[in-house]
Amino acid sequence: MSSFIAPAQTTAGAPGAAATIANDGWFPDIDIADLRESTKIDGTVTAERLRRAVIEAISTVNDDLAEWRAVQSAAGHADLASVPAKTIDGVSIQVSRYVRAVYSLTHADITEKYAGYDSTKSGGQKAESLEDTVCTSRRNARWAMNDIRGIRRSTIELI
Repeated sequence: MSSFIAPAQTTAGAPGAAATIANDGWFPDIDIADLRESTKIDGTVTAERLRRAVIEAISTVNDDLAEWRAVQSAAGHADLASVPAKTIDGVSIQVSRYVRAVYSLTHADITEKYAGYDSTKSGGQKAESLEDTVCTSRRNARWAMNDIRGIRRSTIELI
């Protein structure tokens, strides 16, 4: 017996789908196509749902970095890319970390929302396994934001 699973069609080119979410001018804009590719978010997530998740992630990261940004702006840095930092592949590591934080929070949000769509026993088990993915994505976002601020990473568990 064989089975066929059709891959989801991407909605990247859907009418009204923005290719880029414009940020506030200090932090970088977010490329939706790159986010989909980097986080493996497929076409089952509509362009509008993804756009809303990205906007929420940007808002969260920007809020968390507000104090750090104020210090950098006071030091005369016009945007995140102009903050002195190493570059990798021609991109400031701070910009890469910012993008990672936004992508990770977006991935966590989308994964949480889509985990409960299958109410079968196997679907419930899959939802439980996705909880680890959500936690890992949120942890990655925290680490990226801490790295931007120069705060050491730490994981503490209550025994």
